[in-house]
Amino acid sequence: MTDNSRIAIIEDNDDLREELMFFLQSRGHSVWGQSSAESFWKQLHRTPADIVLVDIGLPGEDGFSVIEYLRTVGSYGLIVISARGSRDDQLRGLGLGADHYLIKPINFADLAQIVQALWSRLQKQSLLDTTGQAPASAAKWQLEHNSLKAPDGNTLHLTTQEHRLIEALYRHRNEVCSKEMLHNLLFGYEPEPDIHRIDVILNRLRSKARQQHFPLPLRTIFGKGVVLVSHDP
Repeated sequence: MTDNSRIAIIEDNDDLREELMFFLQSRGHSVWGQSSAESFWKQLHRTPADIVLVDIGLPGEDGFSVIEYLRTVGSYGLIVISARGSRDDQLRGLGLGADHYLIKPINFADLAQIVQALWSRLQKQSLLDTTGQAPASAAKWQLEHNSLKAPDGNTLHLTTQEHRLIEALYRHRNEVCSKEMLHNLLFGYEPEPDIHRIDVILNRLRSKARQQHFPLPLRTIFGKGVVLVSHDP
């Protein structure tokens, strides 16, 4: 991974695409853009990207399928930029693997902060993937293939569903994740998700943690969702 982030933008509105490119370039990022998914795929083979901004309502292949495929082929930072702001669209985008879903008109100051935080996370993940160890300043919590390791060294064994839930929350640590979003990440998108399934996994996980005196870092925010609390810088 390079020292400076490489950003690709898929947006069919020429004016907005050029504005986004100019703004992000002014913030020190290397940026390129395309107006369709088809042209994006062609350039991606020649010009790598770390973060991709994707409009949903594209001509031809839509942004949802782009997000879904990118999540399966690499560790991209994925940000949806769309005029489609319905709850269903947001949940679908996040459920398919988007890191953030921004509704047009885009607040450029917010976008800059989101891109910077996402880039920082990608750099940490890249170092972890390369060395097998987290950098000194990274999270003290460690999610392994079948367990969660606390800062004090205690380990909690996780089932496959529990691991997927913790993995989703860890990926968005210190952010409140709705139970609808978690349902879509674990079980796939449904127009009317049964969030009781998430409650069952959470209750089982908390019960197991209490029995083992394990300090589970999960907090429920009434009416909003669940957050994994981490003291990452």
